[in-house]
Amino acid sequence: MADDFDVVVIGSGPGGYVAAIRAAQLGLKTACIEKRDRLGGTCLNVGCIPSKSLLHASEYYDEARGGHLKKFGITFPSVEIDVPTLMGEKDKAVRELTDGVAFLFKKNKVEWIKGEGSFTDAKTLKVGDRSITAKNFIIATGSEVLLLPGMVPDGEVLITSTEALALPKVPEHLVIIGGGYIGLEMGSVWRRLGAKVTVVEYADRVVPAMDAEVGIAFAKLLAKQGMVLRTATKVIEARRDGAGAIVVVEPAKGGAREEIAADIVLLSIGRRPNTDGLNLASTGLKLDERGRVPINPDFSTSVAGIWAIGDVVPGPMLAHKAEDEGIACAENIAGLNGLVNHAVIPAVVYTQPEVASVGRTEEELKAAGVEYKSGKFPFSANSRAKANRETDGFVKVLADAATDRVLGVHILGSMAGAMIAEAAAVMEFGGSSEDIAYTCHAHPTHSEALKEAAMAVQGKPIHM
Repeated sequence: MADDFDVVVIGSGPGGYVAAIRAAQLGLKTACIEKRDRLGGTCLNVGCIPSKSLLHASEYYDEARGGHLKKFGITFPSVEIDVPTLMGEKDKAVRELTDGVAFLFKKNKVEWIKGEGSFTDAKTLKVGDRSITAKNFIIATGSEVLLLPGMVPDGEVLITSTEALALPKVPEHLVIIGGGYIGLEMGSVWRRLGAKVTVVEYADRVVPAMDAEVGIAFAKLLAKQGMVLRTATKVIEARRDGAGAIVVVEPAKGGAREEIAADIVLLSIGRRPNTDGLNLASTGLKLDERGRVPINPDFSTSVAGIWAIGDVVPGPMLAHKAEDEGIACAENIAGLNGLVNHAVIPAVVYTQPEVASVGRTEEELKAAGVEYKSGKFPFSANSRAKANRETDGFVKVLADAATDRVLGVHILGSMAGAMIAEAAAVMEFGGSSEDIAYTCHAHPTHSEALKEAAMAVQGKPIHM
């Protein structure tokens, strides 16, 4: 009996839907299984996209309410926030994008199979009453919220990022357990809208994997904005207390316990691979010690015909990483040479200012014994940032001391997320800091700060 499909993708998040479209473009009969009512996975429905909508809108509100525009001669007699309208616009953006994915499926003749897939063997997947066979399966089921033992969300007071994107009103006091990307972004939204926000982080600083110099400066800016950062602090318990909650904490190294009262607690310590319900045991595929699917460089697994990408495999849980892996995986299935350079995956924290990085940190280079040079340039000396009155932050370029090849770029600033793409492109081509320094950058733009930081690697910036 012939296989139903050449490729069946399990999950329609950024990695899954991109893999399905690319496979179909390459002439493979393709289906994508998705249990949600809408395509796009966590990212489009309850992650990347809705959070950016709220971040963007809350920045406008904060600027108007906080009088930040007064220096430009712009004043408001009063500023109010209509949370239902805010949420409605966020939902509209989500609908437009998820509808867009559905349109692309139709355009490329990808069959959307609605339901939850579970393997019966390495060549067969069951979705509801339907048994589906395929030459190739791509596991792209993403990740789900990681929870501390004994701390179970109730969706009302003890919440996850999903509920944080749809709160019906601004909380008085939001306590966030976990100082990573998601927690800080959600904290930024609700702080701007008027909530008191306290972040509790076990490590010595928020986003501990970030370049230390950048991370320390970043934390100071968040504190200046009014966010309370309780680092080196361990959460013992988070429990309902009437209409609110109590969070019990103590110093990470031990000490007196303290209770923090809140009306909303956001559980945000990280995410875990989402493989529950796939019945992978029936295929012979074994997970690693962290619940991830082990893969080969071409995204194949130890079981012939089963591939995996995105949050279920090792590496950072980032939508754009999953997208690139989806394209590469589909191309490999089609007999092409799909590659992803995992050493050049940018990451962005979409607070204000943003933080963006690509490549290695100073701490990683020192630990590896790599000789390097560092160049920095502050946005306070950048003409566009000065004109915009957004001068917080700086750009740091790290380059090999012998070859000048760029090893890492770290940016703290209002345009960091857009600027990091240039650094990634240079690194992808094995470029040097000199390549950046001698490339003409438009004036006046924030990107000139990257050029000047590259010039500073050799100790010769112009504007400082």
